[in-house]
Amino acid sequence: MNRAQPLPPEVLQQVAEYFSILSEPMRLKLLNLLRDGEKCVQELVDATTTSQANVSKHLKVMLQAGILSRRTEGTSAYYRVADPLIFELCNLVCDRLAQRIEEQARQFRSLSLHGKR
Repeated sequence: MNRAQPLPPEVLQQVAEYFSILSEPMRLKLLNLLRDGEKCVQELVDATTTSQANVSKHLKVMLQAGILSRRTEGTSAYYRVADPLIFELCNLVCDRLAQRIEEQARQFRSLSLHGKR
């Protein structure tokens, strides 16, 4: 059996930074809003009920990471998901969390059944 080669520190740093981008709930919310296609900043502000400065800050981080792309039209900026693989990653995590929750529920149900007499 072959052992995995150690990853260079630069690669580990880049992977950690990518995951840290997804560790912010507002960014996940914005990604979910962009799942169906491109939206302008104002649409995202309205949908998140937060400030434009806050939305713009999170969009900029995801843009710099290559997760989003941006185009301007007049005075409006439009964002869309540049890397659709991000949704596969999120779906994998959500599926895993759902499995854990279902297992915990089974354990609680079995405890409550054994406790009743």
